[in-house]
Amino acid sequence: MGELRQTHRLAIGNWKDGMNEDSAHFPPVDPVKTGIRGCCPRCGQGKLFDGLLALKPRCSACGLDYAFADAGDGPAVFVILIVGFIIIGSVLWLEVNYAPPIWLHIMLFGPLTVILSLLALRWCKGILIAMQY
Repeated sequence: MGELRQTHRLAIGNWKDGMNEDSAHFPPVDPVKTGIRGCCPRCGQGKLFDGLLALKPRCSACGLDYAFADAGDGPAVFVILIVGFIIIGSVLWLEVNYAPPIWLHIMLFGPLTVILSLLALRWCKGILIAMQY
């Protein structure tokens, strides 16, 4: 029984000693700033995206494999809610205050919706992947 306690104390002591050691090679980065800039969530230097929304296979600066990254449908849901609120609010405000013809609504808010959605989707995807890391 005494040997078991001694072994248990050694195991706990080694575990506590291991908790005090920090083996991080990269300083922590802010996930929101890193995600908006589209940079690597580990080092904050390499690029996360290959094109508009496609992920690169790995970071060019630190070599982090992006295979872990799966943002799923989260960014799309946030973009639908946020951009939808902005666009619908703007459409209603414009209609109530100025009552322009429908073609003006289409010309103004069609391209604005697409541009805001693509920008926000990239930012949200980057932020969620950085938080996932």
